[in-house]
Amino acid sequence: MIQTEHFDIDALRLADAPSLQKLMVSNASRFQRFFPLTLRQNKTVSDSLAFIQRKQQEQNTKKEFTFVLREKVGTKPIGLLILKDIDWEIKIGELAYCIDQGFEGLGLMTTAVQLFSEYASSTWGFQTLKIIVHHTNQGSIRVAEKSGYSWQKVLPEAYTPTAKKPLDMELYERYFVT
Repeated sequence: MIQTEHFDIDALRLADAPSLQKLMVSNASRFQRFFPLTLRQNKTVSDSLAFIQRKQQEQNTKKEFTFVLREKVGTKPIGLLILKDIDWEIKIGELAYCIDQGFEGLGLMTTAVQLFSEYASSTWGFQTLKIIVHHTNQGSIRVAEKSGYSWQKVLPEAYTPTAKKPLDMELYERYFVT
């Protein structure tokens, strides 16, 4: 789908199940707070197979799009890009993303978010994409800002982590002319 010198972004494949499960489990402490459902759905290789099948179905029905960020060397998944909470009438969606700790800070996710955002606009006609992030996640905030997203407002109690109090979240948006 999208290819660069350092990584590819493409659809999840059933063959990704073992490496997807490893990605999620090896980053469990990082992903637990803001990706708990995805983490729970990938605890075993069998879970990951079922997860990939669900995500393929969601993509076929245009309910949600989950893509893998794949390193060029070896083609193993190193992250996910998820386009969710889609409203096709007003062409708006939310972009969520995560990356393996070993690849953090290299600028890969920033480039991936930039390219994927442009792809979502040109391919599916999205006019607005949102990124919702907690103020403590400075890495994700930098990705949003460097990818052309602008801070809009605080969303009070917009996210409730597992067994925790609701958190205020920061809304970033990027607008496209179609």
